[in-house]
Amino acid sequence: MCKYLKICSAWALSAITIIFTFIPEKCFSQYKLPINVSEEVHIILNRILTYIIVFVISAVLYQWYLQTRKEVTIKGKNYRIQIEYGDLLQKHDYKKVISFDECFTTSVGPAPSDVNADSICGQFLQSHPISTQEMQLLIDKAHLKPMRSKSKYQSKTRYESGKLVPYNDFLLMSFAKLNENGRGEMNHDDFIDCLSLLWKEIDTHYGQKNVCISILGSGVTYMGDESLSQQKLLDIIIASYKLSAHKIKLPYQLFIICKESDDFSLNKIGESI
Repeated sequence: MCKYLKICSAWALSAITIIFTFIPEKCFSQYKLPINVSEEVHIILNRILTYIIVFVISAVLYQWYLQTRKEVTIKGKNYRIQIEYGDLLQKHDYKKVISFDECFTTSVGPAPSDVNADSICGQFLQSHPISTQEMQLLIDKAHLKPMRSKSKYQSKTRYESGKLVPYNDFLLMSFAKLNENGRGEMNHDDFIDCLSLLWKEIDTHYGQKNVCISILGSGVTYMGDESLSQQKLLDIIIASYKLSAHKIKLPYQLFIICKESDDFSLNKIGESI
């Protein structure tokens, strides 16, 4: 609320400065308030009333802006992040990060060990079918080395969370660790480590293109910390990218594509941490 009032006040102050600069003082003496005071006091009161009216208009316009905007841009000395509502898979001429589990599972279905058909990964696999053998060829071509330890799910070969496998304009990412039932899950520390490696990998593979990611961990992956809402996950991603030594070089930038929901707002970015 304090930030909101400060911005509204700044808008109103800018507008009122222009009004007071270009409108002659005699205009403020023409309207007489129904009180018995001198002309000078009438002018002062009219100026105050004008500011109040301008402030209310500024507040209404700013509220409308907050309710209707679809994107937010965060700029730094050597980076730019654009957070926007949209569909990651509909982005063209971008590098798009698609998060898989640690074993790069490619089967789409209802089982806990399958990729959920409604997830971004599931939608990707339905439009770009990749067999297990084809995925392994992509992994080998990327020279991706497996982890020494095996996955908890059927002792499958697994890969470090955050590692990327290039595939046309897509960057396929090893993300969620699998439990004994094949369900993807991560905790807070896993998530931070994954992001740290992801920025390094993107720096290697972005190929002078903008890069799009989703709010990682906000889908079907089970996050061990229940406080990790979509809003907080986004703030963690932004903070991690700001602190990373590996960034996409300008004029290219990182895009974070979000889904609109009742418990998420672009206006609350940065408030959860």
